[in-house]
Parts: sequence; C-alpha cells; structure tokens
Amino acid sequence: MPRVVESDGRGGPPKGPWPVAVFSNLPEPTLRTGFFVTCLVDLMRPSVGFAAVDLLEDAGCDVHVPSAQTCCGQPAFNSGDVASTLPIARQVIEAFADYDYVVVPSGSCAGMIRTHYPELFENDFSWRRRALDLADRTYELTTFLADVAHWTGPDATPSGKVTYHDSCSGLRELGIREQPRKLLAQLENVELVELPDANVCCGFGGTFCVKYDDISTRMVDEKVGNVVATGAPVLLGGDLGCLLNIAGRLRRRGDTTRVYHVAEWLAGRQARPGIGEPAGEDS
Repeated sequence: MPRVVESDGRGGPPKGPWPVAVFSNLPEPTLRTGFFVTCLVDLMRPSVGFAAVDLLEDAGCDVHVPSAQTCCGQPAFNSGDVASTLPIARQVIEAFADYDYVVVPSGSCAGMIRTHYPELFENDFSWRRRALDLADRTYELTTFLADVAHWTGPDATPSGKVTYHDSCSGLRELGIREQPRKLLAQLENVELVELPDANVCCGFGGTFCVKYDDISTRMVDEKVGNVVATGAPVLLGGDLGCLLNIAGRLRRRGDTTRVYHVAEWLAGRQARPGIGEPAGEDS
C-alpha cells in the first residue's frame, strides 16, 4: 500500500477534498512532482488521476497534489476572456511553484500552461518570468514518462489489440505522438493498430462542440467510423475531453468499442468499466 501524507503542497495542512495527498511507494523518491489533476479528470473520471499517480510512483516520483490548484483557465482563454484567465493562471503558478516537475494527464491543459501562460503575461515581466519557469517544468503525462522519467512498464501487463487517437492540442502544441506509442510498445501482449487519420480532430474542441454541434457531430462520426474499422476492441487517448466525445458517440451508435485514457491502460486498470459505460462505476 502507498503511504499517504496529508499536505497542501507546501508543508501546510490540507484545504480540499481530493488534491491533498502525497503518495509514494518508494523509500527515497527522486523526483518531487506536482500533479495537475484537470477539471474533467476530477469531475468525470477520477480513475485517470489515480492511474497517473500509480505510474508516476512506479517511475520514482514523490507525487504531490496541491489543494490550491484550480482549472488551468483554458475555457475562458479559448473564449477570448483574458481578464478572467489571468487570475486563474496566477493561482496555478502559485500552487505549483515549489515542485521539480509538474505533470498533467492532458495535452490540452499542459499546452495551456506551457504555451499560453507565457503569452498571457507578455507585458508583465515578473509574472512572465514565473510563467516561463512553470512552463519549463510542466509536462504532459506520456511525455514525462517516456522522455523524463523513462518509465519501463508495469508488473501487470494488459493484453489485446488497441488503437490510439492523437488529440489536437497534444499533437500540435506539444508534439506528442511517439511518446504514448513508445510506452504502449513496452507492454508485451498489446498490439497497437494504427487508427486511420489518427491526427484528425474528433470534433470536441472544448466549446466548439457546443457552438457548432452539427459540424462536431459529423467530425466525431467520421472518427468513430475509423475507430470501428480498425477492428480493435479498445480505443486509447491522452485527453479526456476527446475520449468523452468519442465514447459518447460510440454508445449512441450502439458500437461496443471500449474507451480508456492511456494512463488507465498503462497502469493495468483495463478491467474497470470504460469511459461512457454504466454510471457509478468510474470512481
């Protein structure tokens, strides 16, 4: 069992319900790592967060989940509301100021911190310096595991065919493509079937799917058709927003393809209900 130490990320008392634990299975962890949960993981699929913590521990990290963290501000930023985004970004910068690394199980949220935080403070020298510092320490989960921590695989290996969807933000803002494939290649009994047009948007796009629902539906229908055509019974991806969108369309069409965040699969949590499967079983 991992030891759990209550903390606010800076040695103080806990202040919130979920992000207050410091997890470690290792006697002397080497990487003091702040874990950015993301709103969707916290509210829709907590098992992704726990799977990510398992993987980070396996890689030798001393994982902290600071209670002061908030949304990264991406919804407001993408809607052009910079005035609301600035205080959110400052809060995140403060919350993760004291960690060697910050790891995010989402290419879109990691992209917000790495790419757009420095842009937000272009005319504020003090906060821009801090934003650049945080950006330099922030990694999407699969990039961190593959390129920084050099994770070598779990004890319990899942098996079978899977296919993989590359999210737009991770691929285009952060260059994430080979990293999840490298991690999956370490699972001896897993066969990755490449998804046709894996790099094409699934139609989610945050508020895009609400503003342009007809276009979004057409895009996700094409994505789902390609997923089913692979013959793989499992779809994996690194962004929960995309996966919720695709899983929802699969269920509406009556398709049986199961959908998981790549962290869940790598951590050996494939026996759990997939995304979009019966409610009440994802906690």
